[in-house]
Amino acid sequence: MPITKVTRNYQITIPAEIRKALGIKMGEYLKVELRGDEIVIKRIDKEWPSIDLGRDFSPEDIEENIRKALSEASKWEV
Repeated sequence: MPITKVTRNYQITIPAEIRKALGIKMGEYLKVELRGDEIVIKRIDKEWPSIDLGRDFSPEDIEENIRKALSEASKWEV
């Protein structure tokens, strides 16, 4: 059974064999649940829309991107 260590910033690294077995890639989102005295981490199929940072944004563009992100976030289970 793989072991991981909690860093001083309270972060953990998912062991390579677990990442490979589940196909977890950098940038993906994971859901973290507490079940009694266990921490359960699950893959979720959520992705924030990307923004082309090389272009100029109008205030309307910014508001629209915020609306889209909040709409997507409201669908997530908490």
